[in-house]
Amino acid sequence: MMRREFIEKACVVSLKAHKSPDKPYLVEKISRSEVIICFPGSDAVRDWYSQTNFGQTKINLDLFPPLRSIGNDEPALVNEAFLKRFQAILLKPALPAEVKKALSKNKQIVFAGHSSGAPVAILATLWALENYQTPKNQFGIPPKCVTFGSPLVGNHIFSHATRRENWSHYFFHYVMRYDIVPRILLAPKSNSLISEPISQSFNPKSKDFMSESVGRTNAKATSDFYVAIMSNAATVTNYAASKLMGSTDTTLQTLANFIPLSPYRPFGTYIFCTGNGKLGKQIVINNPEAVLQVLFFSAQLSTEETEAAQIPFRSLRDHAIYSTELQQMGTQSVVNLDQLDKIPLSEDAAGGSVSTFNVALNDLGLSPRARLCLRAAAELEARRCDNENKLNQKKGFVEEKMKELQKYRELWEHQKKGFYDGFREHKKAEDFKANVTRLDLASVFDEMIEKLRSYELPDEFEGKKEWIDLGTRFRQLVEPLDVANYYRHARHYEDDHSSYMVKGGRPSRYRYPQRWLEHAERRPHQVISESCFWGEVEEIGYKTSNGNGSFEDVKERVERLETQIKGWSVTGVLAKDVLLEGSTFVKWWKALPQHHKEQSCIRNLI
Repeated sequence: MMRREFIEKACVVSLKAHKSPDKPYLVEKISRSEVIICFPGSDAVRDWYSQTNFGQTKINLDLFPPLRSIGNDEPALVNEAFLKRFQAILLKPALPAEVKKALSKNKQIVFAGHSSGAPVAILATLWALENYQTPKNQFGIPPKCVTFGSPLVGNHIFSHATRRENWSHYFFHYVMRYDIVPRILLAPKSNSLISEPISQSFNPKSKDFMSESVGRTNAKATSDFYVAIMSNAATVTNYAASKLMGSTDTTLQTLANFIPLSPYRPFGTYIFCTGNGKLGKQIVINNPEAVLQVLFFSAQLSTEETEAAQIPFRSLRDHAIYSTELQQMGTQSVVNLDQLDKIPLSEDAAGGSVSTFNVALNDLGLSPRARLCLRAAAELEARRCDNENKLNQKKGFVEEKMKELQKYRELWEHQKKGFYDGFREHKKAEDFKANVTRLDLASVFDEMIEKLRSYELPDEFEGKKEWIDLGTRFRQLVEPLDVANYYRHARHYEDDHSSYMVKGGRPSRYRYPQRWLEHAERRPHQVISESCFWGEVEEIGYKTSNGNGSFEDVKERVERLETQIKGWSVTGVLAKDVLLEGSTFVKWWKALPQHHKEQSCIRNLI
């Protein structure tokens, strides 16, 4: 958590930025070592949505390369209107220059925003982290982000990626208990804008912006607005809760097929403010699944009829009182719900830390069902960690099996022939044993990939160096055998001729680890890698043999492959046995036209 006075100052400056909506951002120096950059809100809520039902689009991976699922190779979805606002600001050199200047002086930058200014602050922080805090570029102090009443910005992959990159702990989102804005994007465009007066209360250019009178003078519209948003939030959170609890009921899944659900999900650290001034609480939650449930359950109508009538109005009023609330909040008001599995299900539970939790949960109005959902969120995270532990226990098995394959490789090296060719011929008992070992290793990585596809492992998993290294060694040692097995069985002749990379459908157990390494080292993706280039050699050889084609037909592919091989040789990732006299690669290269070999970039390697 950041210092209390810093949070209060960030809130004040964020609200101040709204008064200058024509300026892209405001900068205020807090001290010699701290600076706040705040962004104003956008126009009316109707401008928060693009053409799609929820206004989502694929993230710009040129600006935000990490915001994707690495193995699944799926970009995050983000609100298009907010993304365009940030990109428009970034087109001008002022913001990049401001950030670089502060970081070069080792200053702590805090990006901040209230309402629709907050998503721009979030994107600015992610941009700064990617440009100045990558594994290859550690520059200055990592920036932080604090938001107040922020709408949701991205989908579950957005949240997943920030946790994988170890960035989510830089983001702090303050939410008043009934503030409707953090829930708005859980509803589609058609349902969220009930009336123009209500929408103007979120428009910085409107005289009614953050006006407490709007809700009371438009009571019916306010009530309808609140009910529409929360009805959609109920559908989203019920669906999420059923998945958390492993429900086999197909009703909600069927419903989701007919009723589009909001893709947006929370990320980072959420601080829910109960809104009772000095008596109120700040309840801290890091689990994004739990945050989604609290966003719904904490803003429910009261059972008291008089109080229930005030909640739709309060859902607008709460969006305007962050500064006042934070200034009044007591110093002992923070409750960290970091042990969701231990929260009491009963509203009357007492004793020790349970009493503290219960007071906080009661202040948020969380029912027994809500508490059960929070526990389910904790259990999901526990299951993911358990799955990771089970995979970790298999590391020894993987290492032992890879040692066996390394010995097999060395066996063929002594015979002046690479193990790719030895395995492809498959004439010895050692080849059969190597095939069994190959299948044993494949089963472990296939199990892992299935869990990654369904997000059944911790978000941080694909960013862990030990698994990146293990996956790289596995790929470089085992995939050549998979390629050899493919061509040994002449699968490229079945039906219509096709290669290992196309018809063979290069297995995910190799594609995923390759992407891990490329992402970790921020290198461009290679379609042909050092572990599967044998397939390219086989295919080029096939196309130029038996009258299938001429060298000129494949010249471009040959030159591209040679350039890659030279690069792999320089970086040391090209296996020694590739260049042995008896290897398929050397035989293939020597059969190329003499005039090409004389000009080849790898002529000195062979």
